[in-house]
Amino acid sequence: MMTQFTVSSTSSVLPHRLAMRALSTLASMSSPGTRNLTLNPRLPPQNPNHPIPKSTQIQSPHQNPNTPQSHITNHTPKPKPIDLSYITKLLSRKDWNLLLNHEFKAGRVNLTHQSVIRILQNQENPLNSIRFWIWVLNIEPRIGGDRRAGDVLGNVLYRKGPVLLDLGFVEEIGGMGYRVSEGLLCVLMGSWGRLGLAKYCVEVFGQISYLGITPSTRLYNALIDALVRADSLDLAYLKFQQMASDSCKPDRFTYNILVHGVCKAGVVDEALRLVKQMEGLGIMPNVFTYTILVDGFCNANRLDDAIRVFETMRNRRVQPSEATYRSLVHGAFCSLEPEKAFELLSEFIEREPVLPMAMYDAILYDLSHNSMAEEAACFLKRVRERGHLPDMSVLNVLMTCFIKKLPVDETCELFDSFLLQGLKLGFNTYLSLIQKLFGGGNVDEGSRYLTDMVQEGLVSNVFSYNMILDCLFKCEVIDTAEKIFNDMQRRGVAPNLATFNTLINGYFKAGEIGRARELLVMLLEHGFKPDIFTFTSIIDSLCQLSKIEDAFDVLTEMEEWSISPNDVTYNILIRSLCVVGDVSRSMKLFRKMQSEGIIPDIYSFNALIQSSFKIHKIERAQKLLISMLAFGLTPDNITYTTFIKSLCESGRHSEAKAIFFSMEANGCIPDAYTCKTFVDCLVKAGNCVESQEILQKCKDWGVILEK
Repeated sequence: MMTQFTVSSTSSVLPHRLAMRALSTLASMSSPGTRNLTLNPRLPPQNPNHPIPKSTQIQSPHQNPNTPQSHITNHTPKPKPIDLSYITKLLSRKDWNLLLNHEFKAGRVNLTHQSVIRILQNQENPLNSIRFWIWVLNIEPRIGGDRRAGDVLGNVLYRKGPVLLDLGFVEEIGGMGYRVSEGLLCVLMGSWGRLGLAKYCVEVFGQISYLGITPSTRLYNALIDALVRADSLDLAYLKFQQMASDSCKPDRFTYNILVHGVCKAGVVDEALRLVKQMEGLGIMPNVFTYTILVDGFCNANRLDDAIRVFETMRNRRVQPSEATYRSLVHGAFCSLEPEKAFELLSEFIEREPVLPMAMYDAILYDLSHNSMAEEAACFLKRVRERGHLPDMSVLNVLMTCFIKKLPVDETCELFDSFLLQGLKLGFNTYLSLIQKLFGGGNVDEGSRYLTDMVQEGLVSNVFSYNMILDCLFKCEVIDTAEKIFNDMQRRGVAPNLATFNTLINGYFKAGEIGRARELLVMLLEHGFKPDIFTFTSIIDSLCQLSKIEDAFDVLTEMEEWSISPNDVTYNILIRSLCVVGDVSRSMKLFRKMQSEGIIPDIYSFNALIQSSFKIHKIERAQKLLISMLAFGLTPDNITYTTFIKSLCESGRHSEAKAIFFSMEANGCIPDAYTCKTFVDCLVKAGNCVESQEILQKCKDWGVILEK
């Protein structure tokens, strides 16, 4: 978020002081709770001989006989915008039903699929979403009973739940003439299953008779699906076996849910048994059944069986869906080495004369994801020869892989071929190619693609301009960056604070200090207040120029602007002081940083430790290491190498050896530099036997040292 400000008279002199220094910016950027929504139950048990637990004592209310008729016609005027806060207030009232009916009759509540979904999604209290859904279901069943609305309600109950069913709520809606329907119960059980409430699902299902609901195949399917989602496969099987006792017959949905459950658990052979059972009952598997089997076989590393499923589908005249093919492709790449998976899938393609583009897209995506650029390029050529073109999202992923892994000339050739076919590549794809071209010194080609990018309308707002400017400054093409900034102003795109931070940083790094000053003044003229990133970048740049005193002046001025330095600011100053050898001042700043509750990073600790060893303050260095550990920071190879080298130079080889062998236990495997440093120190001290021991340990770690 950028904060605009008006410079007051008391601080008007500060911008000029700030702008007259050699100021710059090195970088413009810094580096569901569970809710039990139950109400107090009031209704007595229906059967005194069989008392019901309080949390589920419920009765069956009657349908509202005075339900208003729908006002929706085929020629309704364009609905007014929904006042979500007003709807929320109505739903929070005790007489919410009467108020909604009144507003509906007055034409102030227009029911469409979109408006119902928006209201369901934007209720902070999920009970309000349930109230509204029940009301819509009675007012306009065509909309309320739509599967999309039920799915949205289920997602709301999952994100903001669990919403438990109790007597208070049932009594509330019962008093308004509504009832807990089978559909609502299915939605509720779906949310409970996703939240892992398997036992609660079973408990409520066991007492649905008190809601006036009789068991049905649909309800059993919802229950079994919830139990599978809750990873309670045993309970799901138990309820499956109880269906017959309630005169409910399993259907294709029932079996598909169970097949999915056992495949998810890795018991694919049981899935095959279930498929045979459903066929024995005259229930033929459909494309969803077979897709689940393909996915299950792939997860079990049984790729040959997964491919045989396609043969079975062909024999049964069941057409595979795009999801079936994607399951095979992604499953192959997940269960096999990428090269082996590609070989197997290539053989499959050769045997199949006609395949949907979804399979080709999936293979191209997985090849790109595994950085197999050459294989992806060859396969892409085969796909294009068959008259297919990749999906745009896959194409952008594919081109990103090419940009990273293929020679730039080959990448540009592929890029241009797609453009000639009328394909539109994305902003990030263009930017990656431009960065590679400019970074490799190919300014003319980079400028050509940058021009195409602008002409295609991909650069249209301040954020896209900022990303391009950052890219150009990183590639040190300053003239092009200046042209882009001018184009940005010419097009009327107002720069923001991040724009100025990027420009100031880039120009200062390029040595154009005068231009950096101009941009700082321009920043202030545009009404922006320098933020923490601006000041920290300026301080960092001054420190890189060894202008430490100027950097501390900016730190003081930063506080005058009521901006508190953060850990990045302090760490830059501490490291810079250590570089110039001012250890005392760096320690003073370190203690100030700690007093303000700001934790130094690993780099500042390393700088302080190195400086302490340089002035032979070994005990101070050891205390800094203890402080580092106390802050929860893990020493890295630089930390350990500093200790090992300094202790060896002090003749304390046994302590250095102890630290070296403690690295692995502390989660830091020595790298080649650390190992070589220690070996060199031991050899220099004449400890050849110990050096051989260290070399052997390095080999065990897989660290190879140059001779």
